[in-house]
Amino acid sequence: MKKFMLLVYLISLPLLNQAQCAMCRTQVKNNVSHGETALAEGLNNGIMFLFFTPYVVVFLMIFLWYRYSKVNNRKISLIERLKKGISK
Repeated sequence: MKKFMLLVYLISLPLLNQAQCAMCRTQVKNNVSHGETALAEGLNNGIMFLFFTPYVVVFLMIFLWYRYSKVNNRKISLIERLKKGISK
């Protein structure tokens, strides 16, 4: 039964998203036509936040991975140089 409910939810998810977009668009058009732009600005800021957040997270992960690998390579090369110095 749980699998069936999950399937129904996943199938109806795109329909729910479209309904929400129509409601938001209508509300923003109504407010902007009456001269109230605060809601439209807030909605645009929210959209931009949701748009850029995944890119910032991925960039941060790549940057930290690069930095960690660079530090790790320095440690390895230092250890190799010490081993060569000791063995000579």
